[in-house]
Parts: sequence; structure tokens; C-alpha cells
Amino acid sequence: MIKRRTAVLLVIVAMIIGGGAVLALTNYPIFASSGASASSGLSQDDVTKLNNAVKIIEDNYYKNVDHNKLVEGALNGIVGSLEDPYTSYMPAEQASAFNESIEGSFTGIGAEVELKDKQVTVISPIKGSPAEAAGIQAKDVLLSVNGESLAGLDLQTAVSKIRGPKGSKVTIMVQRPGTNDPIKFVITRDDVELETVNAHMADSKIGVIEVTQFSSNTGARFKEELTKLEKQGMKGLVIDLRSNPGGLLDVVVDMAEQFVPKGSAIVKEEQRGGAKQVLRSNGNAKTKAYPVTVLINGGSASASEIMAGALKESAGAKLLGENSFGKGTVQTSVPDKLGKGTLLKITIAKWLTPDDEWIHEKGIKPDEKVSQPDYFAVAPIDKSKTWKYDMNNDNVKSAQIMLSGLGYDTKRKDGYFDAETKKQVQAFQKAQKLTVSGMVDKKTAETIEAAILKKIADPANDTQLNRAIKELKQETLAPASNS
Repeated sequence: MIKRRTAVLLVIVAMIIGGGAVLALTNYPIFASSGASASSGLSQDDVTKLNNAVKIIEDNYYKNVDHNKLVEGALNGIVGSLEDPYTSYMPAEQASAFNESIEGSFTGIGAEVELKDKQVTVISPIKGSPAEAAGIQAKDVLLSVNGESLAGLDLQTAVSKIRGPKGSKVTIMVQRPGTNDPIKFVITRDDVELETVNAHMADSKIGVIEVTQFSSNTGARFKEELTKLEKQGMKGLVIDLRSNPGGLLDVVVDMAEQFVPKGSAIVKEEQRGGAKQVLRSNGNAKTKAYPVTVLINGGSASASEIMAGALKESAGAKLLGENSFGKGTVQTSVPDKLGKGTLLKITIAKWLTPDDEWIHEKGIKPDEKVSQPDYFAVAPIDKSKTWKYDMNNDNVKSAQIMLSGLGYDTKRKDGYFDAETKKQVQAFQKAQKLTVSGMVDKKTAETIEAAILKKIADPANDTQLNRAIKELKQETLAPASNS
């Protein structure tokens, strides 16, 4: 989640699979905190035991053994025994990639991931990334990379399998919740530029600021865009945190202070032993000047959830959209202690909303639940096969959802390829000047997907954003009541 300088575990070079869901990495001092007793580390017996294990393996294993690999494996084993997806050991190369991701750009596919139930699980694709363009979604489980299974691997090893040079292709098999068959994605790695703040003025002076991640420059950019909108006479504000995997804690606090009244809580940290630290606002309460609505969804994680919780509970903002991801822990980064260039990222506390709610693995519920059209979350169609009449599977279901979203109503979206589905496929093929076969072949599938992606990209079809703008417009236009 965050790092009080936090880092965002993206997988950087290759998939930037940002490991962890925006970890709350922070450069906290490492010492025994209230209620926790300091450890003396390994006893001499412990050291002897580990030394003996290494020596026995090196002397007797039937193949040559890499000593450094044994040591790295021991460190990963120690960290893995915590069964915490947000605590991890990173050797120098991985630590360097991790640190670079915090600063703003990298090469990869652009997806934030965590190790959940021993499965590499997507927290959120990064806005504008190859992963997002391909259709990777929050909660997707990555099964294999270029035919190599990710089962049983630690997160950093899994991430390294996805790394590769710009322009190279990576084939990823994904299991999506609610689907029976794995989905195949072929993604071209590219530079991922993290312009984390985008803003515009919508109708009736409703401002919209989209924040895609809380990086080192996000706070300054947010203030810059907020000031511009205010100077244009903004009457209401939408802060879009959808699919934002998190970022730096200091940045979140700085941004929240623009809305949370001075002295009110932004976030609380609970350490081992129960001691709590409350981070309070030293800023202004702009919600007194105009109403604020915050958009969240299943990809809004960690620092995004801190922002949403703070604005809802301490600034009176409204949350609209879908339930957030649910990451309620804080991590700190410990550099170089396990070797030059290495990084130990360790969970050191829970974070709570101002009202003392721990949202871990539950997420934050919106005040108003608004879902996107079903074609926003549809799985891509497997293009290695042709789908036709009387078939029944998830690929047919995806085609039905997309076609219906494009105005070719198949009357059903259950995956059975019936006569009506065939009729609508033919109508689409005729309109697109394709071979009118009534079957979803590779070319037809590609054309359907291109059309639906274009529709998704059209702001006119963004149900959540449009609802937020509409409601703020009504609120700001409502006549004031007499007191």
C-alpha cells in the first residue's frame, strides 16, 4: 500500500506486475514498538542448524549447487513462513526495479499483482498500459507465462518470468473468477509512463480529476490540476480512484488535507500490541466550498482506500461505484540489510479508517453502488478456435456480451450458441464487411473486440462517471433552502 515514502510494487520490467498491491512501504525506523519485545535474532544453535543444512546440501546433493541460490532460498523461506503476500525479500535487481517503479516509469505490461492464496493475482492493471489494453482485470489469477506454470513460485520469481525487453511478446494464461476455462492473453511489453493525474471540466462546472496511482509527483500534480479547476469556477468535484492500486502514504495524506478539516483524522495505524498513531489533517476543508464524489471499484486498493475512507468519514464526500479491493496493512522497506542493493519489505502495522474500520480483505463499500455495463468486464475471446452454432462455453458467452453491447442483441448471454446468436454474428459481419459465415472466427473475434474496446474508451459509456457528474450537477443546481 503505501510507503511513507511508499512504493508501489508494480512489476516493472516485464509486467510490472507490481507486486503487492500498492504496498505501504515506508521507511519507518525498525525497532520494537509499543507492546512488542525486541528479538535477539538467531541463537548459536539456529545458526549452526542453518550452516549444517547448507553444508550437507553442498557436499552431498547429486548436482552442483549454487551457494548464493541456497542463501536466497533461505531468505525467501523465512519471509514466506509469515504467509503475508505484502512481506517480501528482493535481491538487488528486483529491488532496483521496484524502486524505479515508484518514480514514474518502467517497461513491462503494466499490472499490479499480489500473491494471494499462493496464486499470482492481479490487483489492477495500470491505466493506459498494455495489460489494460489487452483486457487484464482486477482479481485475474495468472496461471502461466509462455507456457511455464507460476504455481508454487514466490512473487518475485513469478514477476521475473514476465520480465522482458520492450517490444517483446509474452503469453499469459489467466483464470478469471466466474469463468470455467483459462483465458489466453498475448501482450506486447512496452514503456509504461505513469502520468498519474488527469483532469478536465465537465458540464455545469463539474470538475473531474483521475488519479491512477500515488507516486512521488502525484501530490503536486493533483494540487496543480485542482487549482486550475477552482480558478475556472468549479462547482463540484469527482475524484476518480478506480483501478488505482495505491502508492505513497505521504502523498495520500498531502492530497487528503485539501479536503479534510484541520485536526480531523485521515488514517490511523495500529501496531503490534495495539498502539495507535493517528495522522491528522493540517489542511483546508474544500468540501465546504463544493461537494465531492469519489469513484472506487475492485481495483481501488491500499492508498486509494485510505483516500476514499478519509474523504468519506472526515470530509463528508460521497463514494460511488463498486466495493474496493481491501488492503489494510502498512509496509516498511529495509534496504541493504540483507546485502548491498537488497530490500526487505515487511508489514509493520494495520491501517484503519478515521472511524476505526479495518477494511482488510473486505474493502470499502460505496455509498451508492453503480456498476459499469457488463461488456466492461468481459473476458477476451480465444482466437485460436472458431466458435459456431450449438457450442456452449465461456468464449461464446463473451461474444454474446460484446455483440449485445454493440447493439447486436443476442437475447442470451449464457454461452450457448443458438440460432439468434448466429443471426447477430451474421449481422455484425455484414456491417463490418467480413465474410458472413455466422461463425466467430479469428478475424471476427478481433473485430468484435476492437469495436467493444472503442466503446469502452468512449466517456459517454462510462456509467459510473456519468452518474457522479449528473448527481453533482443536480446538487449544485438545487435551490438553497431558507434558514
